[in-house]
Amino acid sequence: MFSRRQLLVLPLLFAVRRARAFGEQARLQFAQVRHGGRWDPRPDGLSRLAWEISKRTSIETTPVVKPMGLADPDLFRYPFAVLSSDGGFPAPADNEVAELRRYLSYGGFLLFDDASAQRGGAFEQSARLLVSRVVPGAQLLRIPREHVLYKSFYLLDGPTGRVAATPDLEGLELGGRIGILYSGNDLVGALARDSLGAWEFEVTPGGELQREKSIRLGVNLAMYALCLDYKEDQVHIPFIMKRRRI
Repeated sequence: MFSRRQLLVLPLLFAVRRARAFGEQARLQFAQVRHGGRWDPRPDGLSRLAWEISKRTSIETTPVVKPMGLADPDLFRYPFAVLSSDGGFPAPADNEVAELRRYLSYGGFLLFDDASAQRGGAFEQSARLLVSRVVPGAQLLRIPREHVLYKSFYLLDGPTGRVAATPDLEGLELGGRIGILYSGNDLVGALARDSLGAWEFEVTPGGELQREKSIRLGVNLAMYALCLDYKEDQVHIPFIMKRRRI
């Protein structure tokens, strides 16, 4: 089993520069959580996000998404996990909740992505229930706009996705960082493509600009998940300086 140090150090190595000696082990690969509901509502979305991250940043990625259950010991190999559906999902077993709690305590990052984009819908209710079991009594709280999450790579003024259903991201802070993040706007849906390579869904109401902002948010989340210890007031400076030189 991986220690917290092993889980965190390896992603930090390849988040800062392109890895040379670690091969596929050093590439960011998304883990997608299997559950009893429709667990893969946007089959191509995370692969596309991986491609965009590799194209836009120094992070090496693989487009192959790894499906796994919450109790799978290999989950500890993946610093970024996504749990999604367009409906509710059955409550995980107690041992799965315990393993998720341990994964998060070791530095893992879990994104709840609501593909239904329905405020107060079945997926949101299931996600909030799971959070309250992972940390008894805890609740998802609004992420303020000045949070480093919105400036870990791109400077953003707020969240978006396939639709603009909710004005804010919500999260659960663990040990001074966000360990669980809830997106109610179908973020991954904005990146999904069909079998012919065309965008699978329209994004509303902002069109292609909104899609671009969704991609940028996805990049920010990856950077945040991999670089947990950067200084909030300095993380965006290299990007700003690079933009000034263009």
